[in-house]
Amino acid sequence: MTTLAQETTEARPDGAVRRHELAAFLRHRREHITPEQVGLPRGRRRRTPGLRREEVAQLSAVGVTWYTWLEQARDIQVSVQVLDALARTLMLDPSERSHLFQLAGAVDPTPAMTCPSVTPAMRAVLEQLEPYPACLQNSRYDILAYNRTYGLLLCDLDAVPPEDRNCLVLSYTHEEWRSSIVHLTETQRLMAARFRAAMAGHLAEPAWKMLLTRLRTESPEFREAWDRHEVVAHRSKRKEFLNRQVGRLVLDHTDLWLSPEVGPRMVTYVPADEESTEKLRRLHEITLARAVP
Repeated sequence: MTTLAQETTEARPDGAVRRHELAAFLRHRREHITPEQVGLPRGRRRRTPGLRREEVAQLSAVGVTWYTWLEQARDIQVSVQVLDALARTLMLDPSERSHLFQLAGAVDPTPAMTCPSVTPAMRAVLEQLEPYPACLQNSRYDILAYNRTYGLLLCDLDAVPPEDRNCLVLSYTHEEWRSSIVHLTETQRLMAARFRAAMAGHLAEPAWKMLLTRLRTESPEFREAWDRHEVVAHRSKRKEFLNRQVGRLVLDHTDLWLSPEVGPRMVTYVPADEESTEKLRRLHEITLARAVP
């Protein structure tokens, strides 16, 4: 006769099994990523298929010994920040990333491709604002939704993976996005200062710590701005962009807060002159032409 205790034990995921599955999954993915894919030279003496363990550790900003233990299925704790770094280093697709976090027994804090807090009504408002660019952001600068014109304002946002659709990440690491901002250095410093101010209320939250770790790892410019310890509040501001489709745009930025606290907001850009008004119309026409099958 099977007791309730036995059923509970049998139904409970076995930690050792999950650790061995995680180790095997990491080894398999590592062996199928070529050095060229991550910008490393192959060299003449390479015998290991794919990447070496020390290369994965270096690219993920973790210790070689610690990563080796992970591939040996040792019983060690893995933070969501490290899992995120490994997922990006190993170039995991959304299904593989979800599998990685599940094997590690962790919840992925990265925004999913769809956000349940973005209601159909909010999306309708974004569409009605066109040809003015507009998007929905949270206080961490994640882009939760956007209209067509915003999608082509600084880069082809549809081509950016959902996990990278974050204004901070894009302004510090995405070359096309960066080249579209006329006053880039000033913009980067202000965003880092606003992020520091907003993060004060979220210091222990994994998603915030993960984003901060990623930015500090991937961008020396962000590290320099972050280490200034500057803090500023959000405010409306006139911005200039150099759009690849229509040229220079001068737009007035406004945040429309969707909750009493500093959190989700609708970001809108309204043309500051007639020339920018006409160029936004042209940009919107381009987006409509692209949408036609």
